[in-house]
Amino acid sequence: MSEATLPSVQDIEARLRRGPFHEWLGLKVVSVSEGEIELTATWREEWVVNPDKGYTHGGILAALVDLAADWALVSKTGRGVPTIDLRVDYHRAAFQGDLTVKGKVIKFGAQVSVSEAQVFDKDGKLVASGRGAYSTTATGTAAPAIP
Repeated sequence: MSEATLPSVQDIEARLRRGPFHEWLGLKVVSVSEGEIELTATWREEWVVNPDKGYTHGGILAALVDLAADWALVSKTGRGVPTIDLRVDYHRAAFQGDLTVKGKVIKFGAQVSVSEAQVFDKDGKLVASGRGAYSTTATGTAAPAIP
């Protein structure tokens, strides 16, 4: 796919939000370009892991890293793809407020691709980052394209 044939932001968001978990995260697609995606996630009280401190559970941050890194591949695959491996680094606590996630393809391969993502808090501070390997094979274990 090229920039000219990329699905629209609205199309990608509709595909992504078909998943109940993605819907629950309140995902919105800000932009999509060749090998890159930017998302926002609407903050929810249920994300809080420590009521006394009020910060977001690391699992939410890891899920956002995985989602953005995975969906950065949409310009090449036209769909989300299965995660093979994921590494997440936590840089600071994410407190109440919407989160922004930026994903970027590092290497696109016929069978395995690598992407990375960064999660930013409402003030633009980096709270988590990570890198994943994804199955981009056209047949076999790859997920079917989402209509």
